[in-house]
Amino acid sequence: MTAPLSDLVVVDFSELLPGPFLTQNLAELGARVIKIERPGGDPARTMSPGIFAAVNRDKEHLTVDLKDTSRRPEIEALLDSADIVIEGFRPGVMAKLGFGPNEVLARHPRIIYVSMSGYGQDGPEAKLPGHDNNYAARAGVLALAGKDPRIPDWLPGIPMADLSASMYALSSLLAAVHARERSGQGCYLDVSIRDCLAHWLNPRLGSFYDASINTVGAQRAHVQLRPAYGTFECADGIMITIAALEEHFWARLVKVLDLVEWSGPEWSAYRQREEASERINAALAAAVATRKAAEVTELLVAAEVPVASVLSPLEALAAARRRTDAGSDSFESTFLAFPVAFGVVL
Repeated sequence: MTAPLSDLVVVDFSELLPGPFLTQNLAELGARVIKIERPGGDPARTMSPGIFAAVNRDKEHLTVDLKDTSRRPEIEALLDSADIVIEGFRPGVMAKLGFGPNEVLARHPRIIYVSMSGYGQDGPEAKLPGHDNNYAARAGVLALAGKDPRIPDWLPGIPMADLSASMYALSSLLAAVHARERSGQGCYLDVSIRDCLAHWLNPRLGSFYDASINTVGAQRAHVQLRPAYGTFECADGIMITIAALEEHFWARLVKVLDLVEWSGPEWSAYRQREEASERINAALAAAVATRKAAEVTELLVAAEVPVASVLSPLEALAAARRRTDAGSDSFESTFLAFPVAFGVVL
């Protein structure tokens, strides 16, 4: 089938990670992406060549000094055929260069122009520089992270703030493309990385309000400590994750692992189990520690209890490639494409 975005042309002025990850997803969905790089290239080329390779595949690359007015006609020619413009500089930079949203949309009203910045285009924080942990701190998310009760630690393993903003920008952009089909008009999208990550906090806020949990310490405990939910080491040293939160999973877990002291009806309600989370998880850890991972996994899978072994990044990549039959040893096949299958239902 024809890729779903094969009729779209994207001019990408962004650098480093949030914008390029967005445009990489667009490229994987079929869009033609033309990446404009400053002389010397995107700083990610030298700072993190591996990251650059991962998020700049299948793009066309053009080096242009945007301060050089002699190159302006070249950029204008690209914009004449563009559907989408992406930029990720601090607010005001593109306007100073003559390619801000007001200027571009005035000349090309069908373009969808996306600005990605740390704190949005307006407000007291708009001009501040930042990175993932800064945005997490200002979003209220960092306070919930880490084990130290005094100092939160932002170590999720991936740059969640940057990537969440990329995906919000993608969904907003696709909505704008759909709206343009009806109106014929493009628009301007102001994507704040901090605000995107803050939106992910909503489910947590809902549980805090529901349970009247008002202190950071209590909120962190509520988020991090749940009954029959966590990572557990088996007798052979292999780590597995178990997540028996719902009552039916809990009942099966207790039965299959012979957790007799937790089998009474007083533990059937989640709220009661939640108050005993530490004791329940300690009992579960003890039960799992006497068995090999394969045995525990086989038991829980047969009982339809959520269980999964912990894979390293390379193990997970190999498993994904087996699932998709992407067995090529080429460098490009190392990276996973946008995980959506498009097909025809007969």
